[in-house]
Amino acid sequence: MQTNLTPALQNSVLGQEIDDILRKCVHCGFCTATCPTYQVLGDELDSPRGRIYLIKEMAEGRGATRETQTHLDKCLTCRNCETTCPSGVQYGHLIDLGRQMIDEQVKRPMTERLMRTALKKGLTSSLFPVAYRLGQSVREFLPESIKRKVVARREAGVLPEVTHHTRQVILLAGCAQPGMLPSIDAATIRVLNRLGVGAKTISGSGCCGALSFHLDDQDTGLKNMRTNIDAWLPLIESGQVEAIVMNASGCGATVREYGHHLRHDVNYADKARRISEKVLDIAEIVAPMAPELKAQLDSNKFPKTFAFHPPCTLQHWQGLKPQSEKLFIDLGMTLAPFNETHLCCGSAGAYSVLQPEISTQLRDRKLGHIAKAKPDMILSSNIGCIGHLQSGTDTPVRHWVEVIDAALI
Repeated sequence: MQTNLTPALQNSVLGQEIDDILRKCVHCGFCTATCPTYQVLGDELDSPRGRIYLIKEMAEGRGATRETQTHLDKCLTCRNCETTCPSGVQYGHLIDLGRQMIDEQVKRPMTERLMRTALKKGLTSSLFPVAYRLGQSVREFLPESIKRKVVARREAGVLPEVTHHTRQVILLAGCAQPGMLPSIDAATIRVLNRLGVGAKTISGSGCCGALSFHLDDQDTGLKNMRTNIDAWLPLIESGQVEAIVMNASGCGATVREYGHHLRHDVNYADKARRISEKVLDIAEIVAPMAPELKAQLDSNKFPKTFAFHPPCTLQHWQGLKPQSEKLFIDLGMTLAPFNETHLCCGSAGAYSVLQPEISTQLRDRKLGHIAKAKPDMILSSNIGCIGHLQSGTDTPVRHWVEVIDAALI
């Protein structure tokens, strides 16, 4: 793709990065076949190719409008298009740069600004777990439309003492997951404990930064990243912990890109790169010890068949879908295949709140395919997908590590 950036952008680091990505696009349109929003809306401007053109127009001094902002907002940032792009266009990074550019030029309506601020502040607040637990306690009395938005609580249970293990890892303290389903972190700790690995959260760490970063507040997102780096890096460098283990693929995908996001920060670029290199998805640390873990499981406690919904942040951002599925099979689980596993379920962080109509269409499309496989349970590996899918089905939706934990002998 030929470009003619404005003089200001031509002489900036931002402009150079945008130009490098734009020039890789060859207009082939392969991305439209795998873009969830294009599949639902059928609008070229709601496809990766269309959004690339919109970003190109902005970079060339044209088209920075509210309409452009709306089309960029509708992108789920699932990166499915990157998986199918033959030219290696880094669309995920480009959409971040495009949103940064347009948010500096186009002011959002007050209602949108208030909603985004509420999401950023609310989900990362210390009051969120209290409020969510209150909602769970009265869940049965809520209207059905609201009830389905609140995931039924699963208690954490008793946690083992893990400080005696030679191998130690860090878990992300997180924001939404501990408040919504503390059972996921607890299950992770118990499963790793059985494998001789101690897992713990670190005081001073918190949200991975993705929430603010994708809600028009990249500065706060980067601040979150630096905070986590400061909390984790001393333990990594001293050898006290060997890795940062992620049981929420959305957070894992973000932390793997700390090195990219902080590449221009002279004080944190190298630190961020070192942190990114130490990230492991929970499946990655368990997989090498699958035979040892299987010997400690009662397979009779497994549901008969599972459908595995691989979050976009697991399969398209990190490329870990095959490894996860192999692990499940190695552990004796039976997977029920279904169509369109590559398409986003519509959760996408705060997307289900900000774009509810598109999000619900994608959820129902996903659940429709899963229903044809007739699984006894749906598995996933990201808290947002779990809650979103559960809101549309009576089939239990669980993080796979919870199922493994429940089957421990």
